[in-house]
Amino acid sequence: MTIKYRELKRRYDLEGAEKTTAHLCEALRERHLKPEELSLRDLAETLIPDGPQWVRQLDPRAEESVGLLEASDGVDVTAFLNVTGQVIYSKIMEAYTQEAFILSRLVDTIPTRLDGEKIPGITRVADDIKPIHPGMPYPSLGFGEDYIETPSTTKRGFIVPVTKEAIFFDRTHLVLSRAAEVGEVLGLNKEKRLIDLAIGVTNNYRWNGTAYNTYQASAPWINVIASNELEDWTNVDAAEQLFVNILDPHTGEPVLVQANTVLVMPAYHHAANRVFHAAEITYTGSGAATATKAANPLGNYQVHASRLAYRRVLASGVSEADAKKWWFIGDFKRALAYMENWPITVTQAPIGSEAEFNNDVVVRFKASERGAAAVMNPRYIVKCTG
Repeated sequence: MTIKYRELKRRYDLEGAEKTTAHLCEALRERHLKPEELSLRDLAETLIPDGPQWVRQLDPRAEESVGLLEASDGVDVTAFLNVTGQVIYSKIMEAYTQEAFILSRLVDTIPTRLDGEKIPGITRVADDIKPIHPGMPYPSLGFGEDYIETPSTTKRGFIVPVTKEAIFFDRTHLVLSRAAEVGEVLGLNKEKRLIDLAIGVTNNYRWNGTAYNTYQASAPWINVIASNELEDWTNVDAAEQLFVNILDPHTGEPVLVQANTVLVMPAYHHAANRVFHAAEITYTGSGAATATKAANPLGNYQVHASRLAYRRVLASGVSEADAKKWWFIGDFKRALAYMENWPITVTQAPIGSEAEFNNDVVVRFKASERGAAAVMNPRYIVKCTG
């Protein structure tokens, strides 16, 4: 979609500021229009009454007063600011949700209004189901308290300024690059917090008042296996067997987990695709005279490779030779979550602020988000090292 500002101006004059603004903002939200296809100066000249004159006032040599956005000037800049805000928001979100942030897409985002939450669960304590004879009452089922505590949430954010020069010299690319940097930094920080939980560098699982590491090599559950480099289906089978032996701590029944996702380091990306997506496998038993060919049973797994996860493993002190062999398997949506007080939110500073006079900042937009990465149930994920 290419913007023709003469037609946009005609639409503005015919339909008014509200409908024109809604049309532009919707096009940006639906990605029919890219932020890079817009110009701050052209938008100002089109969406502000007497826009060209308003833009000329940005020049200190102009005779008009300096207070460009003051209500007393009688200039309605609402449409321009609304569209500019949507442009910046779209660019922030584009960077915030980029493909490199794999864990952010693999886990669920859970809205919460609490700064750290105690999530209750009711767990069965009576497991002996006896026949009910005719005319006899049904027994009551016993319940016991079970809960997890999620960590305290934190707020992060930045301000994107739109300066007088950015509009006058039409330096839209500079504003967009700052917006993209804000989105990338916020998205990267969220992704790193999730990765640190997934690889076991950060441990915030708190169950029934007791803190536990995500990965356990002994009771109360075992979900880590060493010397299990991902080479063929037998390594996957070894990891799956750990799930078989992870039991519900109250009932003694197996945890009903259906592993569906694998996270590997970049060095093993192609090896993982070979293991999980091969058309068939060949198995030769120890001392067997013949080989057996069968359809690959691992086709239901989604395989993801993360460069960021690899760098975080290295940063934790693991050697390069060992770090590249780490891989994880399980149901990430049930194992981890992002507890979110509010998503990326962009708000506009009041017009005519002190920053306009001191720094020639015509308008500022603040982007912020608040949340915390949390381990919901570590029994749904297994870590394998080389």
